[in-house]
Amino acid sequence: MQYKASSPDDYISQLPEDRQEPIKKLREIINKNLSKGFEEGMLYNMLGFYVPHSVYPDGYDCNPKTPLPFMNLASQKNFIAVYHMGMYAKKEILDWFTSEYSKHCKYKLDIGKSCIRFKKMNDIPYKLIGELTAKMSSKEWINIYETNIKK
Repeated sequence: MQYKASSPDDYISQLPEDRQEPIKKLREIINKNLSKGFEEGMLYNMLGFYVPHSVYPDGYDCNPKTPLPFMNLASQKNFIAVYHMGMYAKKEILDWFTSEYSKHCKYKLDIGKSCIRFKKMNDIPYKLIGELTAKMSSKEWINIYETNIKK
């Protein structure tokens, strides 16, 4: 589902009531665990956590006017999604996350290349998402991006 929001708070206010609290908690845990050099805002009509132009002036090579994306958080039709580009770009983080998930959640992991889908609002592993967020610094993300993705 797409929301036309001007800020993270505006985005959350537009969500169905049963989605607001989980998104607020995920937003809080992500912000608490982001390393220096990342910022929060709206990106792709979702809550975005990115490397701003003040830190990485080149921006995202697909559209240099866009800051370098790192994580996104969204309420989709049937689930809440956490998008983490670091998992897509660094296999060690993906392997760590998939091995840790069952220790934190009783339901099967539903994951795509960089998307973690939560269909059960009462079983979101907030602590694990915080640990995932903290696994990569902005400096490391820029280095991985420039070495492997930006060509």
